[in-house]
Amino acid sequence: MQIERLFDILTSYVSRLPDRPMLFHKADGLWHSLTATEVQTKVRQVAASFVRMGNNTSLTNIESAEKIAIIANNRPEWVIVDFATQLSGGVLVPIYPSVTEQEWSYMLQEAKVSTIFISDRHIYKKLKHIQHEITSLKHVYCFDPIEGVTHWSELLQPFSNDELEGLEQILQQIKPEDLATIIYTSGTTGLPKGVMLSHRNILSNVLNCMEVFDFCDHNQNVLSFLPLNHIFERTVLYIYLNKGVSVYFAEGFETIGQDLKDVKPVVFTTVPRLLEKVFEKIDAKGNSLKGIQLWLFTWALDIALQFDIDRKPSVWYTIQHKIADRLVYKKWRDAIGGKIKAIVTGSAACQVKLLRLFTAANIVVMEGYGLTETSPVISVNRYDPSKRKFGTVGVVIKDMHVRLGDDGEIICKGPNVMMGYYKHPEWTEEVMKDGWFHTGDIGQFVDNKFLKITDRKKEIFKISGGKYVAPLPIENKMKESPYIEQIMVVGSNEKFAGALIVPAFEKIKEYFAQKGINIDPGVDLTKDKDALKLIRQELDKFNGLFSAHEQVKKFQLLPHEWTIEGGELTATMKLRRKKIMEKYEEAVVRIYA
Repeated sequence: MQIERLFDILTSYVSRLPDRPMLFHKADGLWHSLTATEVQTKVRQVAASFVRMGNNTSLTNIESAEKIAIIANNRPEWVIVDFATQLSGGVLVPIYPSVTEQEWSYMLQEAKVSTIFISDRHIYKKLKHIQHEITSLKHVYCFDPIEGVTHWSELLQPFSNDELEGLEQILQQIKPEDLATIIYTSGTTGLPKGVMLSHRNILSNVLNCMEVFDFCDHNQNVLSFLPLNHIFERTVLYIYLNKGVSVYFAEGFETIGQDLKDVKPVVFTTVPRLLEKVFEKIDAKGNSLKGIQLWLFTWALDIALQFDIDRKPSVWYTIQHKIADRLVYKKWRDAIGGKIKAIVTGSAACQVKLLRLFTAANIVVMEGYGLTETSPVISVNRYDPSKRKFGTVGVVIKDMHVRLGDDGEIICKGPNVMMGYYKHPEWTEEVMKDGWFHTGDIGQFVDNKFLKITDRKKEIFKISGGKYVAPLPIENKMKESPYIEQIMVVGSNEKFAGALIVPAFEKIKEYFAQKGINIDPGVDLTKDKDALKLIRQELDKFNGLFSAHEQVKKFQLLPHEWTIEGGELTATMKLRRKKIMEKYEEAVVRIYA
């Protein structure tokens, strides 16, 4: 069948594989599934209930269309409500559970949301504080039982043939260019922006990325744990469903390790920060070994770090690599299910060190690039080694046209570029010029084929001497140190570049133990002279890779990791530089005192 709108993906899945378990979730320690036919039935039931409730199905007027929000973790109900909203002619507004109440209020009010679906008591507690501010709100439904809140199962009512025909009439009116969703970007500065994406925007991205997942067959499993609120995971979910695979939703971030072993997925998506944590666990476990096992782990790690995708390996390296794979790397793969072929990562730059390590272990890391405004994929490294290059974000996808501005800004045009920012045409005009979307990212092409991101245009700053500093490549390189957990380069209008650093406290303690340095359990490592000396040595290792004006001259260590909840990271784990500068103003002042 021809797929022109997002809900056509579900129809296609049912027509091909009606009895295949489509969506899985875990409850009481057991995995429970819904077949494609069961999902479709529930979608129709909820959509029919929306229509009965009098939801406005105006497809020509974005303002009067019904806005339905989801504030919940990944689960089958999320997907059902998404498709039901589409079938009833509504517009889905997914919102991150982790952002602040103030941001919730702003987004829900601006979108004039009429119905909200929430997952649990924690979210309801936050919602209650601002619920009175949402004057457009008519209904709140919960997925988990919450006293005083209507359970979503109330919407799973049988529908008549007339109601089914009514839904058919609505979906016949829905055109590919109609608005499907408004996704608010948390942004690194300023107010959240409501990105309007049509069925065509997202679907074109889905169809043009199908070949990226050519290693994945319909009879395999995938695990989903990145928030569906983000267009990256949501688009990939549609890709999975279009391929006909079974999608398992992780219980939460704390259960991912066990979920991977249970599901044995062939692929999953992640962000670099989580990939770093996966390796940190592998590294910690390896370094806890003794004797010959420790030597073997260290040797295999060294072999992996020598892996080069662009160079044919020597016979001796190939022999060593095969031994390391059998004795060490296989255990890494077993720890994440044993059937993993690839990990797709995006949202931020991934350390080349990690790309080498995982690829050497026969776990292909496919790093890609895109924005919410581009639905999201612009380019991606493929499973095929000839279309993959470390340190780049891969080859531009089909139907996406990319050129570089005079200042190196990545500018693109394609069917996946957004309709615009909701209620803010002035913001749209800033980034859309003559049909070309200006990403705000600086890049270059490597070998006239691979796109490489070098920095964010707005994040480049000038020191008082007049020279420019691009913080992103400096930060990415410095983070290769096992003793630096997080780092932000500062220095706008100052004499030199400095840095705020969150140390990897446990790794520093391990280092001290190996060196026989005694540390009082209650000591503040951010002020300890040995810890400061170690970080200084680490920075100096990397400083030589940069020009004199780009080198980190002074730094301040911070006691707490930056988090989404703390306000230092966006929901996609990018640094909120303005917030960090405000929160740690005194530390910045000390750098330049």
